[in-house]
Order: sequence, then structure tokens, then C-alpha cells
Amino acid sequence: MSDRRNFIKKSAFTVAGSLLTGVSASGKESHFFNSKNTQEEDAFWKVIRKQFPLTYERTYLNNGTIGPSPYPVLEAVRSKMEELNALGEYYGQEDSRKPLADFINAPVHEISLTHNTTEGVNIIAAGLPLKRGDEVIMTSHEHAGNALPWLNQKKLKGFEIRVFTPAGTADETLNLINDLLNDRTRVIAIPHITCTTGHVLPVQQIADMAHEKGIWVFYDGAHAAGSIALNVKEIGCDFYASCGHKWLLGPSGTGFLYVNEEMFDVVQAGFIGAYSDTGWEISEERQTLSGYVPDAHRYDYGTQSAALSNGLKTAVEFMNEIGMSRVEQYSKSLATRLRNNLANLDGGLEILTPEEEMSRSTMVAFRLTDMPYRDFGKLASENKFRIRLVPESKLNAIRISTHIYNNKNEIDRFTALVEKAIKG
Repeated sequence: MSDRRNFIKKSAFTVAGSLLTGVSASGKESHFFNSKNTQEEDAFWKVIRKQFPLTYERTYLNNGTIGPSPYPVLEAVRSKMEELNALGEYYGQEDSRKPLADFINAPVHEISLTHNTTEGVNIIAAGLPLKRGDEVIMTSHEHAGNALPWLNQKKLKGFEIRVFTPAGTADETLNLINDLLNDRTRVIAIPHITCTTGHVLPVQQIADMAHEKGIWVFYDGAHAAGSIALNVKEIGCDFYASCGHKWLLGPSGTGFLYVNEEMFDVVQAGFIGAYSDTGWEISEERQTLSGYVPDAHRYDYGTQSAALSNGLKTAVEFMNEIGMSRVEQYSKSLATRLRNNLANLDGGLEILTPEEEMSRSTMVAFRLTDMPYRDFGKLASENKFRIRLVPESKLNAIRISTHIYNNKNEIDRFTALVEKAIKG
């Protein structure tokens, strides 16, 4: 276990030069992370749980929709907002760019700051030079945030979309994609981890296969950043979009887009403003735009929230202090526990999340044989569980997300509810 004694100093922010004292804006005690009493594993995760304002009256199993922020993140947003309003200054909106770049192992000049994953998808879908007759490969398990931008550009530009359904193993999925490739294929635009079943696609192998044929690769990483250790250079994709408000546990309204520098002159910046350009003039004599900055900052522009950027920076620090390998191992162990629990029940359900180890993450999806999924959703709510229903792809399923604030007892209690529903 690494030494995390300096976490408070790293993640809490100062107002007028004073270190935050551990009291939130609401006046409640803010349990900032301190490792002095976390030598034992279960005790460690109990301390982590105390970093969150999540109510203990309900079990939250829906991080795949939105990840509740821990106290240091909330304090970072509040303190920066107060600081800037006290001073009447304008700075700090760039604070998260470098930490995000380091977090995904990318140079800072390849990171654009967005407001969510969908914004990043739109930048790439609209900016790539696609035309009638070109083909884009996607899955049948897309979130609306990835599906709609590509469908919209299909409507506007006339290219075609070819679709596959992820298979139970990585090798089978690779074969399905390979069968769709031809000389008209220009882009593979798919999720790193599906929002529907938590299926982890073999992204590195897909990128290698695509690049051998000169095909661009875009990954919707909404469910990867913060749930698994992420290295975009190792993955080898051209573009990667994600958000701060899910597994990173940052504020809503934050996100990032990775664009490989070799693609800067390929992806046209469709919306620009202050800081996107290398110079401009509008006068009676001249109306010119000199060009775009030589980095991914060309894709984000104008005033953004310094408070939210500060919150996202703190969220990255929070995850780094725990360690992403530890976060991934713990969160996935809870999802694995749930999947195993469900598999050991005496029938009555179908597990949709792959069995293959490398194709699973921190989400589990399943269907009950004799109970409509919406009925189970109501039952779960009545029993104080917050879950996510999955109508996408006509799965009519139930999705459970596990993260660092969850524990084994919550998983076992939820399993008992599923068993009760099966038995009627």
C-alpha cells in the first residue's frame, strides 16, 4: 500500500491562503481521505466510503449513469467558485488538462477539454472528411451519445453505417469486425466498454487490425476512464472521448477528447472561438482567420468553468491516490462477485455480461425469465436499490454498476432480492 498521508494537502484547495479544514459547504464534516487507519483491506474501503456524501439509506448501484463525487471534489468546486467570485478574476479553466493527459498517458497537447463524452463524439463525427459511399462500423450496443452523432452525420453526409453485435469472446468479436471491413470502411466508432452489458471490447487488437487497412479508430470511453487503468497510446486509437461525471467521480459538465496529433489536420474543427486560432481580424479592409492552434485546443474554446475544471482535477488526484490498478481490481471484484452469485442461483435469469475474464469490467447485466425488467426496477426501488434498466438494443435488461464506495454486503443483499424475485 502506497503512502497517502499527504492526500489532504494534494486534494483540498485553499481559499485566501488557508487550507480547508475538513468541513463542507453545508457545514457537515468532510471525511477527507487519510490512510493512517487503513492498513486492513476492508477497513480501507470503509474509509473510502466515508469520502462520499451518498446516503446510507439507499444502495447506489448505478455509477454507470452518474458517479457521485467525493467530498474533496465537491470542496474543490465550491472553493474555486468562491475564490474567483471573491477576486473577480478569470483563470483556472485549464487546470484539468494536464492531469487528464497524464491519467490516460497522452501528451497534453493531444487533449481537448469538453463538457461530456457526447461533445467529443460530435467533434470527431462531424470533423472527419466522410462522404457518400464511405462506411462506418458501429455496434448494436451504442449509447445514444455515440449513436446519435454518427447517425446525424450519416444523414448529412450520406455515408453508410454497418453494425455488429459484440460476441461472447474477444476473438469472436474480432472476427465479426474483420468480416465487415472492406475498401469503403473509413472509421470504426465503437465503445471501449458497452453501456448495456459492461462488455469490454478488445480495443488494442481492433485498432491494430484497422490501422493495417488505413482505417481511423474512435472509441467512446465513457465507461472506461476511471473504471480501468487507461493508456490510449497502448490502445493505439486515433480518437478517444470520455467524461468526468461517471467513473472518474468528477463534476457533471466535464469531459475530454483525445486526438492523436497526426489527426489534427484530418479532423476539421467545426466550432471554434477564443483560443482555437492563431490569429484573426474582422475590419472593413480584412476578414481573415489565420489558422488553428497546433494542438487539440483547437477543438475547445471560449469560457469554461474553472470550478468544474478544478473539481475534475481533484477527482483525478483522488483516483490516483488510491491507485487505478487498485480501483479496477476492487470494483471488478464486486462485479465478479455479483455475476458469480447470479450464476449460482437456481435458474430464472439470463446473464448478458460475458463470462470471459478480459471481456468483463465493473458492470453486470441480466434478464429475469419470468418478471418484466421494469417490474423488477420498481421492486429494486422499493427495496432501496438504485439500479439502471436497459431498454437499449431491445435488451430489456437490468444493469448493475459497482465502484469504490460499494461493498460485498451490498452485492449479497442485492443477490438476495434477485433470488426473491425469481422465487416469486
